[in-house]
Amino acid sequence: MPTAPSPRRTAAGRAAARARSALTRPTAVLGACTLLVLAVLVVAPLAGLVNTTLTQDGRGAWTDVFASPMSENLLWRPMGNSILVGAATAVGSTVIGGFLAWVVVMTRIPGRGVLGLLATIPFALPSFALALAWESVFRNDLIGGSAGILTNLGVAVPDWLAWGPVPVAATLTAHYFSLSFMLIAAALASVNGDLMEAAELTGASTLRVARDIALPVVAPAMVSGALLAFAEGVSNFVTPALLGLPVRFHTLSTRLYGAISTGDVVRGYVLSIVLILVAAMIMYASTRLTGGRRSFATITGKGGRRRSVDLGPWTRPTAALAWLVVVCTTVVPGAVLVLSSLTRRTNDFASGFTLHYWIGASDPAFAQGLPGILGNPQILQATWNTVLLGVCVAVGAGVLGLLVSYAVTRSGGTGWLPPTLGVVSFVPFLIPGIALGAAFIAQFGAPIGPFPSLYGTFAILVLAGIAATIPFAVRSGTSALSQVSRDVEEAAVMAGAGLFRRIGAVIAPLTARGLFTGGVLVFVQMVRDLSLVVLLATPAMPVLAVLTYQYSSENFTQLANAVTVVIAVISVGATVLARRLEGAAQPWNPNP
Repeated sequence: MPTAPSPRRTAAGRAAARARSALTRPTAVLGACTLLVLAVLVVAPLAGLVNTTLTQDGRGAWTDVFASPMSENLLWRPMGNSILVGAATAVGSTVIGGFLAWVVVMTRIPGRGVLGLLATIPFALPSFALALAWESVFRNDLIGGSAGILTNLGVAVPDWLAWGPVPVAATLTAHYFSLSFMLIAAALASVNGDLMEAAELTGASTLRVARDIALPVVAPAMVSGALLAFAEGVSNFVTPALLGLPVRFHTLSTRLYGAISTGDVVRGYVLSIVLILVAAMIMYASTRLTGGRRSFATITGKGGRRRSVDLGPWTRPTAALAWLVVVCTTVVPGAVLVLSSLTRRTNDFASGFTLHYWIGASDPAFAQGLPGILGNPQILQATWNTVLLGVCVAVGAGVLGLLVSYAVTRSGGTGWLPPTLGVVSFVPFLIPGIALGAAFIAQFGAPIGPFPSLYGTFAILVLAGIAATIPFAVRSGTSALSQVSRDVEEAAVMAGAGLFRRIGAVIAPLTARGLFTGGVLVFVQMVRDLSLVVLLATPAMPVLAVLTYQYSSENFTQLANAVTVVIAVISVGATVLARRLEGAAQPWNPNP
């Protein structure tokens, strides 16, 4: 009499049958292949990072970081400084971004469309642009070297304003308030003016209308913007490095960089893991706080009109304050960077101006003989590397993002593969750039079997860039695919087109505009980002952001500022191009 199969064997057989059935579906095969690529780009570097700290030689680094006489300076004090900077950045970004969003969307102040445009520019700039501009203006003689503009004019700049947490938090706020502005402006634009007017007709005061109607709608955007600014402030490397390290104001990111760059690699990896966990907890808190809130329906089947607030006698003071904010965060830093790159002596306008730092030949009297940036072979090579890196990452991330989005949205089932792809593709968003760079060194910095070490090569920069930007690429791909009806693809199936033919001949052309816009944003991210590449770039493979940091550290201020201007022009130009290609009116457009 035959024996009945065991439940375990039966379950295994069913799982194997489901796997064989899935492999006959092209979309499932595509999903499995993209998951394998994501595993190599995302999971493997993180696993290598953790594994290095768990080896017999590496386990002692955990004790050194968390419970040793050096842990106070290695972990706890830098972590406190990081949290302090992050909290100040979150509060400042929310206040400034919320104020400007309210002015642009809800008031009748003239020129608010231009205000809205200027308020978005700081986020397109590299974060070190504002830090360099601050240093050029407020640097004093505390640590020696060339003084700033105010000191050269005879103004005594206090140490707390020149160095340490105040300038670090101020410049990060000036950079990240744009993020809060965009989120809050979009939320305010959805507030139905009819609802506010109806509440006022019932006798409700303006304050109560704002508290009970407008505030609940924009609160999730305010919380999201604050937590994102907090996370960016905690993980930012370059601003604390430029304005904090000279006075030994360390954060987690600068401690991480210092440990790895001085050969203390394993301790640096432990700090990387700590930084990743801190960022992940912040993002988890953001999801919990904004995802579990009540729903406020502001878009209905009935048309709603925008409600503008007449400020009366407060119109001019409010407009003046709004313009002061955008001028100080957008116009003044740009002017400072350009003018300070033209001074003969660092930050000294009285010394006269020269184009030497832009087009001059080598002269021992200027910057120890370094030629101007437009005639410097290293700068030209770095410019080529930077642009090529941005293009390669944009193309690679765009293709991978489209394939992942297609596998997730067209899977047609509720199995484990689509949610797994979604989670793995989102993970890099939780990893600070400098920590991801450390993870790539841990995984690809040494030979793996027949494969050589990738450290110091262009390939590791491209792979790390694709891994860092894949969340943005997947979001762009998903948004573009949502606009393509399944009927179009079903018609191609009926005509006998296979999966890759459908993607190449139908999906790609129909989503090209959205994908190009997303690719431009990825390009901008790579051109202006320093945290990701600061550990990966080498003198043999330079990029502009790293050279800017090196020039600034060596007190070649004119050259550093000139290179920053080049990066800013590329970033802002590409961002404006992307916005024009979107073709959609911005939520703060005064003439919707």
